[in-house]
Amino acid sequence: MIKKGMQVKVISGKDKGKTGEILEIDRKLKRLKIKSINMIKKHLKPTKENKGGIISKENFIHFSNVKNVDQNKKEKKIAGKK
Repeated sequence: MIKKGMQVKVISGKDKGKTGEILEIDRKLKRLKIKSINMIKKHLKPTKENKGGIISKENFIHFSNVKNVDQNKKEKKIAGKK
């Protein structure tokens, strides 16, 4: 089960190996936004409230390209048997 705020790791694509926090989930299209992952350039037209220009923002990535990273689970290394 994937929830907003969970830590996930990207397992395929241009950002392979990076980890981040889930910002937004679209369950209908099976996609999610991850903080500072899959960044795109967006051109904004100037308005009264907004200055406009080119901004960078996160884009959606498919569920199948990420895996959950459990903070509590730590792997034990075995040096050798006695």
